Amino acid sequence: MCGGFTCSKNALTALNILYILVAFILIGVAVYGRASALVTNLPIIGGILACGVFLILISILGLIGAIKHHQVLLFFYMLILFLLFLVQFSVACACLAFNAEQQHQLAEQGWNNVASDTRQKVQKTFDCCGFGEEHRNESILTSTSIPQDKCEAACCSDGKGGCLCSTCMGKLQSTINYAFKLCGGIGLFFSFTEFLGVWLTVRYRNQKDPRANPSAFL
Repeated sequence: MCGGFTCSKNALTALNILYILVAFILIGVAVYGRASALVTNLPIIGGILACGVFLILISILGLIGAIKHHQVLLFFYMLILFLLFLVQFSVACACLAFNAEQQHQLAEQGWNNVASDTRQKVQKTFDCCGFGEEHRNESILTSTSIPQDKCEAACCSDGKGGCLCSTCMGKLQSTINYAFKLCGGIGLFFSFTEFLGVWLTVRYRNQKDPRANPSAFL
């Protein structure tokens, strides 16, 4: 019957296989979030990436424990999975809670710390020059005059020794915001499946294998 030992075992096994798929989704989304911003320092998105990698390792532990009905492995799996749920839930909420001002500060730190060739790559990709003047409370793109030898963007190739281009922060803002919301939303959604895994593990761990020796519960 469903709810018995065999059903719980199959459900926990299937859930851990799902966790492996979820982990690859989290890793892919986090990598996209970091790559799309190019220069921005996004440690919270890095936290989502770390959760994805860690979830793969935990899923392997859960699969072994579920197949063998190993009490010790299931206990540590349950404990670590619950801690991972707390971390991933917190990180996902932090991603969703970041406002434009905080995103701007992270982007500015990243811009100041990267190499000049990376800045040139961003300026070429987004057709912008410089990080920009501080207009954090405005939604419009700001413009700035940048010497041509410091910017290789198409908008700065008029050959007159200067250019008038949109700032890179103006064009990166929407990309950064989307990366935060995407990572936060997916991380928050899948964190609840981990809580389901904890509940299912507790239930499965307390059940006895009907095929085993009744005196050998371990």
